[in-house]
Amino acid sequence: MISIISPVYRAEKILPTLVSEIDSVMTKIGEKYEIILVDDRSPDNSWEVMQSLAANNSNLKVFRLSRNFGQHPTIIAGLTKASGDWVVVMDCDMQDQPKEIEKLYSKALEGYDVVLARRELRIDSFFKRLSSKIFYKVFNYLAGIEINNEIANFGIYKRKVVNSVLNINDSIKFFPLFINWVGYKTISVSVEHSSREEGKSSYSMSRLISLAFDVIISFSDKPLKIFVGFGSVISLLAVLVGAYFMVSYFDGSITEPGFSSLILSIWFLSGVIISCIGIVGIYLGKTFNQTKNRPVFIIDENNEH
Repeated sequence: MISIISPVYRAEKILPTLVSEIDSVMTKIGEKYEIILVDDRSPDNSWEVMQSLAANNSNLKVFRLSRNFGQHPTIIAGLTKASGDWVVVMDCDMQDQPKEIEKLYSKALEGYDVVLARRELRIDSFFKRLSSKIFYKVFNYLAGIEINNEIANFGIYKRKVVNSVLNINDSIKFFPLFINWVGYKTISVSVEHSSREEGKSSYSMSRLISLAFDVIISFSDKPLKIFVGFGSVISLLAVLVGAYFMVSYFDGSITEPGFSSLILSIWFLSGVIISCIGIVGIYLGKTFNQTKNRPVFIIDENNEH
């Protein structure tokens, strides 16, 4: 059994093509399969289209979340409904080509637990390519790991990998990071990346920044270490400068204490202290949210055969 999961958002015109092409490639592969579409509470008619398709396709299961939770919680929702020995995760916008599933599955049968789709030639806007590259550069530095910006959600994952991902209890979900963190025998293969069939990406600059901020704070304590190091350097400089002014005072070079330097020092060091307290407060806030143990998704409706 192979499960194909796709989170859905603003995709009413794309869904018939997506399902049709997945059906075609899975018929060619010849394995039993299920298609799982999860609607992230799209404001268009995606849910109605999903229900119509499911009524005429015994391999299709559709679910709808109670509100918009975001792409990655939607993927996790799909994983909880998958029953396959292998699970394919792909976007619904047809940039991830269904025909590439055959290549991923063939590679997986060589003995790999995870086969990731690597988009060597990304058919995206300049802004999206640039923002993605910056996001992963900053994230990799702050998290201390390496995630390739040419690799996103598209890939095939063995059941034990999926189970390990579902056992991660982080309240903030980021699927590529979880796959990287759980490990297992992994390889990537080059795939064709297509342009969007319809609409535009739902990730604006503000959403990208928010996602990056949440994921970094959730996963890494490196920002705390950076501020601790910064504070230590400032403290050391303060000692050295203080020693210099003390020597200057005793040798007569300074006759009047400098009011401006004192005020600047107070303001600067106060800023450093407030920044450090703010960072600690953010981590405490995230810890508070984690202890609430709220569900990261809620399924409102479904159409399972």
